[in-house]
Amino acid sequence: MPQAPDPHGDDAAAHHGRRHPTVRHVHKDLNESPFIVIWEVTRACQLVCKHCRAEAQKTAAPGQLTTEQGKDLLRQLAAYDKPRPLVVFTGGDCFEREDLVELTEYGCLLGLAVSISPSVTPLFTRERLEALKAAGARAMSVSLDGARAETHDAFRGFAGTFDKTLEAAALIKDVGFRLQINTTFTKKTIREAPQMLKNAIEMGAFMWYLFLLVPTGRGAQLEALDPDEREDVMHWLHDVSDRIAIKTTEAPQYRRVALQREAAAERGVPHDELAEPAKRGELYHWLTAETTKLLGEHAPKPRPPRPPLAINSGSGFAFVSHLGDVYPSGFLPIKVGNVKERPFAELYRDTEVMQELRTPSLFGGTCGVCEFNHVCGGSRSTAYALTGDHLAEDPTCAYTPEAAKSGSGV
Repeated sequence: MPQAPDPHGDDAAAHHGRRHPTVRHVHKDLNESPFIVIWEVTRACQLVCKHCRAEAQKTAAPGQLTTEQGKDLLRQLAAYDKPRPLVVFTGGDCFEREDLVELTEYGCLLGLAVSISPSVTPLFTRERLEALKAAGARAMSVSLDGARAETHDAFRGFAGTFDKTLEAAALIKDVGFRLQINTTFTKKTIREAPQMLKNAIEMGAFMWYLFLLVPTGRGAQLEALDPDEREDVMHWLHDVSDRIAIKTTEAPQYRRVALQREAAAERGVPHDELAEPAKRGELYHWLTAETTKLLGEHAPKPRPPRPPLAINSGSGFAFVSHLGDVYPSGFLPIKVGNVKERPFAELYRDTEVMQELRTPSLFGGTCGVCEFNHVCGGSRSTAYALTGDHLAEDPTCAYTPEAAKSGSGV
C-alpha cells in the first residue's frame, strides 16, 4: 500500500512556547475528530509489493464503496469543524478507480484537503495527473524502497519499477504537486538509507516518509529491524531532519527521541544516556558516516527540522477500507464498524477500541507507564501483530521508562 502524503504540515500548536516545537500537537480534540483519514478507495493493484499490508488483487472487489457511497463519506468528513481531517486516497492502486478525478473534485469542493497516493503502473500518466491537479488535489506520493533498481524492483515485484518511479516523481513535480517519497526500512534495505535520503533530496521531495515494517499481510515475510536498530535509525533520522522533512509511520518513538535529544541539548534536563548520539550503536554511526560521505559535512541545511506530529492509530488517525470498514489504521486490523451502516464520526469517537487507543494509561507494560506515552504510546499495530493485543507494550521499543527503572510502574 502506498503511504499517505501529507499536503501540509505546520498547523499545530507550539510545544513549551518554542518557535519551532519539538513535537507538534493538533489544534483539535482528537477524541472527537481525526487529524487524517486514509481511504483505501480500491484494493485493486497490478503490483505485488512484498511489504504490503493488503492482499492486493487485479480487479476491484465486490462491495467496494460506490461513487455515491464515497461521496457520502466525504460529506461526513467535511461536516467536521475546521480544521477538517486531511483526506488521502490510496489503495491498492487508487488509479484503478475510474471515478478518482470525480471523487477528488467533489472532496475539494467540500473544502477537504485531498492528497493522492498511487502506485507506479501504466495507469500513471501525465493526463491523469493533470486532471487530478485541476480537480484540486495538492500532494502526491510515490514509494522508493531501495537506492538501487535491484532492491526496489524486488520489493515491488516487477522489473523496471525503480526507473519508472524516478520518472513518476519528476512528472509529479512538473505537474505542480508537492512530492512525498515513501520508504520502508527492513534489515535488508537499511544500509541503503543514506543514498535514499540523497535521492529524495535530489528529486525535490518536500517530505521523506519512513515506514518501519509491521509484520502483517505480506510484510510478515520480511525481516524487521530489531529494537536497538530501530533506535539507531530514529536518532539518525532526527539528525537528518534539517535536510528534508521527516515523517514516520508505525514508529511513534521518533517523537520520544526528538524530546530526548532536545533535553540532552539543553543539558539542564534529566535524560536517558541513550539520548546522546555518541552512545548509539554501530548502525547509527555507520549511517552517520555514510551520510557525511554522500552529502558532505558542509552541505546546505535549508530548513529548521519539521517537528513530528503527536498522532497515532485511532488517536488522530483512521483508515477506511475499500468496503467501508473503519480501522484505527491500515496496519491495525481491528474493525470498529462500517460507514454503510453507521456514521464515521460515531465509529471514530464512540467505539471501544478507538477510545482505548486514546487512553495511554490503559497500555500494558512499559508503554503504560512511560513518561512519553502521551506523545508516543508505541506502535499499536506492531504490538497487535506481535502479541495479539492492541494495548500491549510495543516489543520493538528499546527505551526503558523512568518508572520501570525505579520499579514503581511495571
